[in-house]
Amino acid sequence: MNNDARFKRESEEVLYDLGPVVRVSRQDVDFLKEQAEHNKRKRIRLCAHGSIEDRLHEMVITHAKGIYVRPHKHLGKIESFHVVEGAVDVVLFDDDGNITGVTRMGDYQSGRPFYHRISEPRYHTLLITSDVLVFHEITNGPFRREDMVYAPWSPEDSDNQGSSDYMARIGKDLESFHA
Repeated sequence: MNNDARFKRESEEVLYDLGPVVRVSRQDVDFLKEQAEHNKRKRIRLCAHGSIEDRLHEMVITHAKGIYVRPHKHLGKIESFHVVEGAVDVVLFDDDGNITGVTRMGDYQSGRPFYHRISEPRYHTLLITSDVLVFHEITNGPFRREDMVYAPWSPEDSDNQGSSDYMARIGKDLESFHA
């Protein structure tokens, strides 16, 4: 089936699968990677859940290398993800912005951890180390923007130079970090 007929486009970065049974193939992942490559922020998600009101949210998410995922935490949420393709460092912080942990992840074949779960509100970010990262994320809904708290010590998404400098600094800090 044509992806345009299967998916409802919510925005440049959000698609919903319209079927009652959701299946994701290699061709779908290739389509998502192409879509991410051609949008402003170089990311996209395919939602398997029907709406932001659903109690369970499952998404296949694609991020290009070099994008900024502003450090944030989710109030009252559990978040897990499974790497499908690529490599990423999941960086955890305390409330003051100090690195408290890092999980260097990859797909199953990489030999790295491929599954990560955060069970309590913890500031975290993603430092993508491959050209593209594709992962399956699961969290509890409904989605409420006010349940996501951005780290006050991190640059705004709109601060391109600040966020680029910040992520370079995090990358450098990880070189000497020992979990």
